[in-house]
Amino acid sequence: MKGQAIILLFLFSLVGSVQAQSFTQNIRGRVVDKQSQMPLPGVNVILVDEPGYGTVTDFDGYYVLNDAPVKRVTIGFSFIGYQPVLMQNIEISSSKELVLNVAMLESAEQLEEVIVTADDDPERVQNERVNVSGRTFSVEEANRFAGALQDVSRMASNFAGVQRANDATNDIVIRGNSPNGLIWRMEGIDVPNPNHFGGVGATGGPVSMLNNNALANSDFLTGAFPSEYGDGISGVFDLRLRNGNYEKHEFLGQMGFNGLELGAEGPINRETKSSYLFNYRYSTLGLMSALGIDFGTGTAIPEYQDLNLKLHFPSSKRGTIDVFAFGGISSIEFLDSQNDEDENGGFYSDQQDLYNDVYTGVIGASHQYFYNKNLYSKFTVALTTISNKTSVDTLNRDGTQLTPTYRQKFKEDNIQFSGLINKKFNSRHVVRAGAFVTYKNFDLADSTYDGDLPGFRTLRNQNSDDMLFQPYANWQYRLDDKWEMNIGLHSMILASSANYSIEPRLGVTYQLSPMQSLNFGYGKHSQQLPLVITYNSQLQPNGTYTTPNLNLDFTKSHHFVLGYDRMMKRRLHFRSEVYYQYVYDAVVEQHPSSYSSLNTGSFDFFTPDSAQSGGRGTNYGLDVTLEKFMDRGFYFLYTLSLFESKYKGSDEVWRNTAFNGNYVTNLLGGKEFVLKGKKAEAKKRNTITVDGKVTFAGGQRYTPIDLPASILENETVYDYDHAYGSQFDPYFRLDIRIGFKQAGKSVTQEIALDIQNLTGHQNPFGVSYDPSTQDVETTYQLGIFPMMLYRVTF
Repeated sequence: MKGQAIILLFLFSLVGSVQAQSFTQNIRGRVVDKQSQMPLPGVNVILVDEPGYGTVTDFDGYYVLNDAPVKRVTIGFSFIGYQPVLMQNIEISSSKELVLNVAMLESAEQLEEVIVTADDDPERVQNERVNVSGRTFSVEEANRFAGALQDVSRMASNFAGVQRANDATNDIVIRGNSPNGLIWRMEGIDVPNPNHFGGVGATGGPVSMLNNNALANSDFLTGAFPSEYGDGISGVFDLRLRNGNYEKHEFLGQMGFNGLELGAEGPINRETKSSYLFNYRYSTLGLMSALGIDFGTGTAIPEYQDLNLKLHFPSSKRGTIDVFAFGGISSIEFLDSQNDEDENGGFYSDQQDLYNDVYTGVIGASHQYFYNKNLYSKFTVALTTISNKTSVDTLNRDGTQLTPTYRQKFKEDNIQFSGLINKKFNSRHVVRAGAFVTYKNFDLADSTYDGDLPGFRTLRNQNSDDMLFQPYANWQYRLDDKWEMNIGLHSMILASSANYSIEPRLGVTYQLSPMQSLNFGYGKHSQQLPLVITYNSQLQPNGTYTTPNLNLDFTKSHHFVLGYDRMMKRRLHFRSEVYYQYVYDAVVEQHPSSYSSLNTGSFDFFTPDSAQSGGRGTNYGLDVTLEKFMDRGFYFLYTLSLFESKYKGSDEVWRNTAFNGNYVTNLLGGKEFVLKGKKAEAKKRNTITVDGKVTFAGGQRYTPIDLPASILENETVYDYDHAYGSQFDPYFRLDIRIGFKQAGKSVTQEIALDIQNLTGHQNPFGVSYDPSTQDVETTYQLGIFPMMLYRVTF
């Protein structure tokens, strides 16, 4: 930690002085119709807090505001016949142009005079077909929120209805659902797990490979999502990579505990406004280890690297072509055989040597073409891959001998095509129809040592392919500016099993006033079985293997959501939603047991030998949000979730799910202080930010250990008759973040300290049986953990 501080302070001092002057920067972007995506010429663009400072968009919808003051500003967009847009507290940096693209919604009623109001709703989602349980998040929020660590998943855990599965990974539990029910979508394509050290079938990991500096404002959905989303039952991350600056080359350098990062963006052709964006990161600990610097992690050095890329080629004649890619590789070794006797391997690898390697890659291209001002199509094709290789060896009690225990090599390659047609008949009627077609190829091979054979017993050995079809349609109807309705239909068909699902979707919004609304959503949603369950092999008495789970049905659920939303003065926002979710056809064992796939997560490795689709589950609760958006340098977010999450296995007993903590509450906030220096330095913009977060939640559910049976067997034996019948003490965690930013003429620097679990509170992670003490021991989650960051843009 001391070494990090010295290095960062040295880097900060390299460019720490600038001459006093008045700094300005350009604001540029494009304005389009939200329903048809056509550019809007003649839109008025003004700086609200700078009287007389404004411009209008050109024929192609582009605008530029030159020499805007370097500070937080409010930008207004107005156009006859369209609802005005107000972007408040947007930070302008002296070292980087602000590219701000805006979509405006045509009014269903005739508007002659446009009035820009002072209280907008920054939560309004990018996807206009979302009526409930949706929120747009900005990159600035992921950078600013304490404990978020520039990770969209960790940032989303602050929102109502969401909680972290554990401190070690960024898996999130949405309204009592398993983390595996989450859909990751990037640039309109469903993508594999975008996290380092997260393998096939998972949705999270310790470190995200999605670079925050490359993301645009994106949507996060927690239920009853519209018809274009499928193959998931809990929530959606609908992410987009931003376009690079099409006028100016800009660069970024960043160093922190998460990695050493370099980024670049700029024009490919200024006349056509084509651009590139590129970011690359290498793990800090991996780099320091290569330099011989020891951070005290022993053999467990997380080594990873990732990149994010987007190329943007707009054309009014040929249509817009985007090329996008992201990927990452990661590896780590937990070698207890090389630890000292008094060292503990933690919950990953105690008494084991574990090797883990993960490779993930996505590359794709899209083409959007306008046939006329109200009709366009968009087609996307992408190649995705994810593979993980794991090896586990077990140490004997005295640590003198290693026994091979588990070997795994999983790989999934997909070719995905998506296409849509969007027709805007008028401001009241918009129809969209499309489909996702995915060719899947997977190679699954893993085995475990079985002393009864003796030798390795095959768990999975499958090399095959499949096709998944997901057609959908949506009709948006706006009776007037008060009533809006989205009616949709989604279908999912899997070729290998001929399983299919017909899924109606409905969203309704009624504006009680310009600042408050009632919202309702319903959706039927389904999800494929995890590959590890589908292709699980069962050893027969004659020595052959069978795969009995091939024809299991999709897991399905019905979502119902009713919400109330109100925007108040001084950017204060209140939202409440009640919801009910009924889950059926979950995977359970064929013989009576407490097992259900609804409890699977990052550290649940059990899969049934022979399963059936008969499990049930319910999730219901209340989500409340009170938020003050950034105003005069101050913001806060308070969320409260009260919920009940139950499931029923093949033994027909209703139990708590593993994620039924019953309540989660978060309070986070922060203040930005603009420093006033001496008169000679008064024109510098130096800011200090102080942010904090407190989380208090119901304790994690767990299955108790049968101590007498464990002593008898000399290994952990769980009491499955009381599955998830025990609960840890409530979870508590306090995070803080302190940052300093200096805006120079052409360079902006930032240094920040982020401390997780400031109080060092011991939050339990799990329990296990220790043969040496013949007792049950508790493993705890993250202790106090400081992280530093240095960023420079120029």
